[in-house]
Amino acid sequence: MPERKKGLPAAGPSHTSDIDKFLRKVATTAPPVTGKGRGRLLFAMDATASRERSWDRACQIQGEMFAETAALGGLSVQLVYYRGFNEFRATKWLSSSKRLVRHMSAVYCLGGHTQIRKILKHAIRECKAERLGAIVFVGDAMEENVDDLCALAGELGLLKVPAFMFHEGNEREAALAFRQIARLSGGAYLQFDANSAAQLKSLLSAVAVYAAGGRRALADYGKREGGAALQISHQIK
Repeated sequence: MPERKKGLPAAGPSHTSDIDKFLRKVATTAPPVTGKGRGRLLFAMDATASRERSWDRACQIQGEMFAETAALGGLSVQLVYYRGFNEFRATKWLSSSKRLVRHMSAVYCLGGHTQIRKILKHAIRECKAERLGAIVFVGDAMEENVDDLCALAGELGLLKVPAFMFHEGNEREAALAFRQIARLSGGAYLQFDANSAAQLKSLLSAVAVYAAGGRRALADYGKREGGAALQISHQIK
């Protein structure tokens, strides 16, 4: 049987102190030089069997990401997903909603274990090649060594690439891991209702705005839209 869910970090003063020290290091790390042009967003999704309904819903509403960023210079998105037996895919960088929908519509969900580690490592490589504004991850489970994931999230924090972890459902270990990945990378965690398409639409749009225009654009968007978008803007320091 595959090894699952190794050692969530034990709670306690020493562990909390270590995280706080690392976060202070991240906070004092100079951000990379940003160029002009489109923001770049890594759109990562769990495409295992349990997420079939959510994948179809995301296909229908993701166009809002592009619409909300037009005035900020636009957005380039790379779709990354995992499914089945060790299958991990990344598309080319896409600059239109139609092209993203075309790629997403060709994907079918397939049972398998999570591969979040591969997503984080891929994001690090992409950022080192060219500035990456943010990662958005949508998933419902975590079946990996959380310490390994947190180490990679810390690298993203040093690179100033926040991971926005959108958790569908209420799986406890996933929630604990996603929260730590978000915190160490400088991003945000939010749980969403599988039946609330409007909420997911707002979440995706908020991250796209951040990737294209930064904290100020996200704060403005949060004030305008309220709800989940405002919650995200409050988490980003």
